[in-house]
Amino acid sequence: MKLRFTKMQGAGNDFVVIDATQAPVHLSHGQIQHIANRFFGVGCDQLLMVESTDTAGVDFRYRIFNADGGEVEQCGNGARCFVRFVVEKGLTHKREIKVETASGVITLMLQDDGQVTVNMGAPRFIPAQIPFETDAQASTYELPLAHDTVTISAVSMGNPHAVMLVENVHTAEVASLGPQIESHPRFPQRVNAGFMQVLNAHEINLRVYERGSGETLACGTGACAAAVSGIQLGTLQSPVKVHTRGGILTIQWAGDGAPVMMTGPAEIVFDGEIEI
Repeated sequence: MKLRFTKMQGAGNDFVVIDATQAPVHLSHGQIQHIANRFFGVGCDQLLMVESTDTAGVDFRYRIFNADGGEVEQCGNGARCFVRFVVEKGLTHKREIKVETASGVITLMLQDDGQVTVNMGAPRFIPAQIPFETDAQASTYELPLAHDTVTISAVSMGNPHAVMLVENVHTAEVASLGPQIESHPRFPQRVNAGFMQVLNAHEINLRVYERGSGETLACGTGACAAAVSGIQLGTLQSPVKVHTRGGILTIQWAGDGAPVMMTGPAEIVFDGEIEI
């Protein structure tokens, strides 16, 4: 079949967005992998599906599929692209929408300057809610790897994150440590591995090895998780400017129980059609 799509990016995190509001679109793991392939398909970190919903007070349903074809709960950079897509394509005239995801309802706000602010909800630190297997909740955990033991913070932003402090993100062993952390048995649903370098109380560098996609140029939920972890540890203060390899995200968090607010860019790259 021929499938219409829009290629989008948010801070270098790139997406194929499909409008499934008029008719359902069902894609197999293999079809998603083909679309995501940068040599034989369109190329993307994630595929985003825009669907209608019958849930009262909610405007759309938002589904996210990683490049390996697996469906995941949340994607912050994708959420910003989502609201830009539905506004630009005339699917809504609202500048603020509520979107249903696998991990709950989030609020998306398109600013006049094209930047998008997303209310990501409150972070979760209870291990069972991440999920993360440990004897007791703590601010940091020791995680044994093949040839080393690393110290991480564990948090859910609707999807699981492990954040570790590094002296320099440019020399951090993301390629070797990322896969080990991602598939660590103490994270039963796998995990996104964040490598955070603190520059000052309001600024960090960040690289993220994403579950099911590998290292990406930016990760919105990863930026939220890193900022929240740093604030909890007392090394950061809100707001936090997060420098990723693809751009800058701004994260605000007032503390326990408060929602995390993420602001950053979202751009349409091109529209196209692929036969799958």
